[in-house]
Amino acid sequence: MRILITNDDGINARGLEVLHGIATELAGEDGEVWTVAPAFEQSGVGHCISYSRPMMVSELAPRRYAAEGSPADCVLAGLHDVLKDTPPDLVLSGVNRGNNAAENVLYSGTVGGAMEGALQGLPAIALSQFYGPANWRADDPFEAARVHGAEVVRRILEIEVPAGPDYRLFWNVNFPPVPGAEVKGTRIVRQGRRDGAGFGVEPQMSPAGRRFLWIRGGDQQRPTGPGTDATANLDGYVSVTPMRADLTAHDALDGLEAHFG
Repeated sequence: MRILITNDDGINARGLEVLHGIATELAGEDGEVWTVAPAFEQSGVGHCISYSRPMMVSELAPRRYAAEGSPADCVLAGLHDVLKDTPPDLVLSGVNRGNNAAENVLYSGTVGGAMEGALQGLPAIALSQFYGPANWRADDPFEAARVHGAEVVRRILEIEVPAGPDYRLFWNVNFPPVPGAEVKGTRIVRQGRRDGAGFGVEPQMSPAGRRFLWIRGGDQQRPTGPGTDATANLDGYVSVTPMRADLTAHDALDGLEAHFG
């Protein structure tokens, strides 16, 4: 198996090293793992692409490249430049430092990388490590992802998803904020919503008297309701959420059609 990996925390991020280990186990002795990751941190860029400017791509080592762009840019660079003659079988994005559950999905560059892989017609999975009191100060805060990542991805790849006219399915995986031995299992869940935990800004004055704004997130330890991602994670489970690049509110279509006649 040939696997392309990327992330949004940057080419030197610890989570990318964890993902490389997961991908290496999945690829096997005869497989290949190729890295095309952002040269600098790209957290929060979502599915952004550098449509209006070029990006530099540098080979750092065999099968390891840094691109001055977003995770989606890196997937495009990997598929259409670095691996254009030998396309990968799978795209993995992560392992993100922090969860990409609930509202974080909409901002996540990690999820954006997996989404681009799916839009390009490939199986794609985003992986993120939830942080909390039980792991964020640990020697290895990624332990849950490191221990369980390969098996979770392997089980996802066993699922047969029929091809159809809709956007291709991709997967969003979040590992719980606990040590590897305390992971209780895996749950297939929907994306949740943290009530009142959206992003905001915090003003701050610089020593030179200039006013700046820092973007701040809400309480990440807040559950999101039964059968949803963040709740499963906070209960000690790996969450697996099937996703598509389709933002249509399908439940509202019938009523709107009747309203507009």
